[in-house]
Amino acid sequence: MMPSDELRLCFVGDSFVNGTNDPGYLGWTGRVSILARGRGYMLTCYNLGVRRDTSSDIAARWESETQRRLPDSCTPYVVFSYGVNDTTIENGTKAVAEEQSIDNTRQMLRTANQRGYRVALIGPPPIADTQQNLRTRQLSIALARVAESEGVPFLAVFDDLIADPVWMAEVAAGDGAHPGAAGYAKFAALVDGWQRWWFKK
Repeated sequence: MMPSDELRLCFVGDSFVNGTNDPGYLGWTGRVSILARGRGYMLTCYNLGVRRDTSSDIAARWESETQRRLPDSCTPYVVFSYGVNDTTIENGTKAVAEEQSIDNTRQMLRTANQRGYRVALIGPPPIADTQQNLRTRQLSIALARVAESEGVPFLAVFDDLIADPVWMAEVAAGDGAHPGAAGYAKFAALVDGWQRWWFKK
């Protein structure tokens, strides 16, 4: 679509959406927003990433948070991204069972579509935990199937980032989960280079 000053975009998700540990406080969401602005898209962007949030947490809050920010007068976009926290082991079991993650995702995507939002889902990235990464990759594959069934574009970032030495080195050097600026720039490049990303030249 052509650049407009009525475009509003909500990024909804977890700490990776928030950009946790980026010293510049941009994360990947800030970076793709800057790139879109450089192409003439006058976006109003909202970062609705919350640390430690699972898909269940996001499912409970996303509607009220986006409705406040996406009035009928705008062209509304919503990007969901989450999953790593769902696969964290708590008391011997995953924080959110895969079936529940799938149900949460289906409901969110379906409702967002019904509201007339332009919707995309971006999969979870790897961290510095081999066993959790196996669970996260499996969840990413499951989320891709849900998105396809709901007619929502899905971008898998897991395989690209686990093979990226910059991402993995920064994650390992930090808190074991979040990269620094260079790692988030790698994530942003995947989103910006995605064929189905909206804000192209």
